[in-house]
Amino acid sequence: MCSPSRAAILTGQSPARLHLTQWIPGTYYPNKALIEPPTPKHLALDVPTLAEQLKALGYRTGAIGKWHLGGNGYLPENFGFDVNIAGDQSGSPRPPNGYFGPFPFPGMAGYSEKDYLTEVLTAKAEGFMRDASQTGPFFLYMAEYAVHLPLQAKQQLIDKYKLKNGGKSEPDPVYAAMVEYVDIALGQLRDLLDRLGLTDNTIVILTSDNGGVGYQGRNLHRIADNGLLRAGKGYLYEGGIREPLLVYWPGVTKAGSISDVPVTGLDFMPTILNIVGAPDPPSPQDGMDITGILRGGDSLSRNALYWHYPNYSDQGGTPSGAIRESDWKLIEFFEDNHLELYNLAEDPGEQYNFASSYSDKAEDLRRKLQVWRTGVNALMPMPNPMYNPKWADLRSGPPGCSWEPVRGCLED
Repeated sequence: MCSPSRAAILTGQSPARLHLTQWIPGTYYPNKALIEPPTPKHLALDVPTLAEQLKALGYRTGAIGKWHLGGNGYLPENFGFDVNIAGDQSGSPRPPNGYFGPFPFPGMAGYSEKDYLTEVLTAKAEGFMRDASQTGPFFLYMAEYAVHLPLQAKQQLIDKYKLKNGGKSEPDPVYAAMVEYVDIALGQLRDLLDRLGLTDNTIVILTSDNGGVGYQGRNLHRIADNGLLRAGKGYLYEGGIREPLLVYWPGVTKAGSISDVPVTGLDFMPTILNIVGAPDPPSPQDGMDITGILRGGDSLSRNALYWHYPNYSDQGGTPSGAIRESDWKLIEFFEDNHLELYNLAEDPGEQYNFASSYSDKAEDLRRKLQVWRTGVNALMPMPNPMYNPKWADLRSGPPGCSWEPVRGCLED
């Protein structure tokens, strides 16, 4: 999910520890079986960020694109960024224009309906890189709004993909066009590094904040295709949490090399600070320095990876937690406490649930997951005392009642 993942990347702290497990401000589901923990409206100001650490080392820091970690008083400039362009409380391009101008974002005045957001952000990033490189090292946090909904692109590129898939709506030609715009943007930034003579002294990291959206709500049109991976954004199945990660570190990473060692966004802060020769990152840190993997290593000393999502997602996911230990992955579903156990080496698509046949393993992983939650002071959902299955999908109180959180329907 977007806000929690971005908080993890920028702080090295687990969303469970930050109590920021849902996108900001979240969607309230008053009629579900569980009541979600409260969602913070912003990242806490006292949490150290990667930008603050790099700025203290003399780096010029820029945040361009999506922020989604708070509004006024909690913007990138409040967390160590010298430059903020287009970053505010928004989780996606806002109506009525979406990806086409004019844009209601900071530093984005003067554009028209002919301007496309991804292209404009690329130009802004190029300007930051040119200016910053004149004075010393820089850190650019380039957070594209694409490929988030709404699905919008220029018609010429949409037509290219309509032709490619024979006019069908799946795979989605608009989504494909949006992906290509992001590809083009990355290429332009790499080309600029070449022209500035900085390629050999710049590390480029490309990743995502969650898996692709399979289906959004009750819309049966599939947006993204996560291949054999199960589900997508909003779920703790692999389609929701397994993402691309590409790292270009000149003289260190080898072209075409692939690592199967699982890492997460939590690892970015300690890794980047190690690369630039910074002191140890501020505590607590829930990530690990993975420079050994980038140098060709094939293992980490980490025992397990953990996820905590005590929320309902707009894509259909329910409150749950997960742990991955070696090839084993357990998902614990909080509504009814049932377990699903998968062996990802043999079954990356998570089609075969071994929770019954390997019950000892399942219970061992559940115990470890519970111990971890206690250690990070994770918040849990509560039973909804007014839960009624027939109202479960309503976004407001049942008809004929005055609804309040926790107490539910006040009158029949």
